[in-house]
Amino acid sequence: MIKMSQRIIGVVAILLVAVEWSPWHEPHGAHWWHQVAGFDLGYGFFGCVVIVIVSKAFGSAFLQRGEKYYEDEP
Repeated sequence: MIKMSQRIIGVVAILLVAVEWSPWHEPHGAHWWHQVAGFDLGYGFFGCVVIVIVSKAFGSAFLQRGEKYYEDEP
């Protein structure tokens, strides 16, 4: 079962892409990727996912200690 917050996020994402496809929306930016509907939405989501994955990897590699870290002390 999909949670209510996931449904709301999905509906908002669909509405944002629909607004970009609407005839009254004026394209912004000078680059080609700003003309693609939903590109900024996808790019932002992908960036957030990458940040979370990289931060979890760094945290587990450098910050976490073993389960018996404090038990092994003399």
